[in-house]
Amino acid sequence: MITEVTSKNIDNLRKFLLTENKIFQELKYNPFAKLLVYIEDEKIIGYLYYSEIYERVEINQFEVDFIHRNCGIGTKLMKYLTDSVDKSITLEVKEDNISAIKLYKKFGFKQKAIRKGYYQGIDGILMERDK
Repeated sequence: MITEVTSKNIDNLRKFLLTENKIFQELKYNPFAKLLVYIEDEKIIGYLYYSEIYERVEINQFEVDFIHRNCGIGTKLMKYLTDSVDKSITLEVKEDNISAIKLYKKFGFKQKAIRKGYYQGIDGILMERDK
């Protein structure tokens, strides 16, 4: 089940967190921040944290619990996002994260630039999906 976290349900979802992080705090104060969570067996096993800034969307963080990877959860979250917004979407990904890159390409993302050493010495790839 995919749920969009809002100021109205944020406190109810806090109990489902995989790990304590600052995303929930960010949601309370940043009007552009949005979070999609995938809940299964009363636990968040994946999330997609993004910012919707006027004419574009930027994916800030996207994660699926390690033991649930390659089960289609990332695909479901990305499909939910791409079906929900009619805007250009950008993201950065580590060049060695091959499975994530394949997922993004499946949804029409294209490489736009390389950010040398962006991830502690590993290059980052800037990708974009036009609306």
